[in-house]
Amino acid sequence: MTTTAEVAAAVAEAHRREWGFVLAATVRVTRDLDLAEECVQDAYARALRTWREQGVPRRPGAWLTTTARNRALDVLRRDASLRRRLPLLVTDAVDDTDVAATVADPAAVPDDRLRLIMTCCHPALAPDARVALTLRLLCGLSTAEVARGFLVSEATMAARITRAKKKIAAAGIPYRVPSAAELPARVAAVLGVVHLIFTTGHTAPVGEVLRRGELVERALDLARLLRRLLPADADVAGLLALILLTDARRSTRLDAAGRLRLLADQPREDWHRDEIAEGVELVREALRRRPPGRFALEAAIAAVHAEASHWEATDWGEIIGLYDVLLERYPSPVVALNRAVAVGFAAGAAAGLRALDELAAEPQLACYPYLAAARADFLSRLQRWTEARLAYDEALALTDNAVEREFLRSRRAGLDD
Repeated sequence: MTTTAEVAAAVAEAHRREWGFVLAATVRVTRDLDLAEECVQDAYARALRTWREQGVPRRPGAWLTTTARNRALDVLRRDASLRRRLPLLVTDAVDDTDVAATVADPAAVPDDRLRLIMTCCHPALAPDARVALTLRLLCGLSTAEVARGFLVSEATMAARITRAKKKIAAAGIPYRVPSAAELPARVAAVLGVVHLIFTTGHTAPVGEVLRRGELVERALDLARLLRRLLPADADVAGLLALILLTDARRSTRLDAAGRLRLLADQPREDWHRDEIAEGVELVREALRRRPPGRFALEAAIAAVHAEASHWEATDWGEIIGLYDVLLERYPSPVVALNRAVAVGFAAGAAAGLRALDELAAEPQLACYPYLAAARADFLSRLQRWTEARLAYDEALALTDNAVEREFLRSRRAGLDD
């Protein structure tokens, strides 16, 4: 008989690895997100009891999928009136034969997960709803966990998720893989959600910690899942590369005292070289597409940093050239800001400051703390102390992350020494 601890560990691992697949497969039967969630939760609860007596199955995901879908079919057969009332999410009919074929080899039919991703990230939903649904339904995070990740109350997040589900039903959003003509735009929406989850985790906009590891890990899991589902998509390869190359520095972003380290000060020997190697290979693949996509270009910039042996060896000319292409194809004030910072490192603080000042009128950067922080840094390098202090004060007023605020305070205090 398997021990309770072994079963608990196996169920937890199956929840992390298999939740999205099990739920996606069950939705095809129920045609209803809430009922599917209920059946999947019941399957995991049964696993805790059954695996204790019978042992952990060789393929836990298949066992859970069979159990959840059988439970769903029982509910639907028992209550025909409920079946008539369910919102029609699935566009193709599902019968018992289809269930058996699906659970026989989950890896052979990945479209269920792709359907679920496309539903969660449908353009008809608000961006915050797409993120919430993706984390809740595809990653299996509880409502409380999703709420903590974005620093809102559990009640607020529960309401957000409920509204999104109702919108799916009311708008008749189909549970299907988009057509070939629709797919590029829909994949772009999905990648945008995964990127937002990652950036929110990589540097938390608010709160006491710099990095929210659970969000970073979920974004990486989603990017890897998309890579398996869409192996020929260069944009997917680019996003996965960007996440790997950026997060490879995670253990060096803070010093032993928990203080922020800038990229120039991070010990590169402690970067995760296996992730950098994988990311660089993915960048090469993604850049073969013509023209290259947004995430491929951003990942290429990250790769230049990752492959430089030390800060002084950074090829700023190549980085600026990549930013020029990125600005031409995907113009954004934030990209322009990053390019201006690169100019400052390539051509000196005065050149960087001029490039930053050209962005001063950009409304999207009016409350963006990194513009003020970059100006403060260049001004201090130019020994324009009074202006630098004012810029640091502005950056502090706009920054809500405690680690970043402490870094800015220390830099501001250093000007008074």
